[in-house]
Amino acid sequence: MLEAILIAGFGGQGVLSTGQLLAEAGMVEGKHVSWIPSYGPEMRGGTANCGVTISDNPISSPVVTEPTTLIVMNRPSLEKFEKTVKKDGIIFINSSLIDIKATRKDVRVYYIPANEIAENIGNGKIANNVILGALIELTRVVTPGAVEKSLREVLPPHRHKMIPINLKALEAGAELVK
Repeated sequence: MLEAILIAGFGGQGVLSTGQLLAEAGMVEGKHVSWIPSYGPEMRGGTANCGVTISDNPISSPVVTEPTTLIVMNRPSLEKFEKTVKKDGIIFINSSLIDIKATRKDVRVYYIPANEIAENIGNGKIANNVILGALIELTRVVTPGAVEKSLREVLPPHRHKMIPINLKALEAGAELVK
């Protein structure tokens, strides 16, 4: 198993923390992982993306140039990265903020109204975990239990009170694609 995941959006949408969470969950499960963040000089509000590779075998290159899975949180990210996804890959689109459809016919595409679902749960800042829940449900790249354990490592201690709502977001995303 090898999953090369690219997560992209604006700074402040949880792009980098989603990647960190996936990488940490992979480590919890004893898998080989890499996580490479990339963000513009503005950070919050600027562009951000990260590549996460999770594999049962050693990883030859940590750079994700042809993702098997793409999560896009905003329109510029869809326009920039859609063409890079491997044939038969998966694209998760935050349809709350992206008003166009994917053009690829050789990949599976899931439109997830992540911001709306997050707001309904009680916090718009957990939209990233709604999509992450869908990704985990469909790919099984890591288990929900590993992600739950990883939240304690990735979130700073003063944010641990947010773990229950983050778990609700993950569950909501998984339910959307079951």
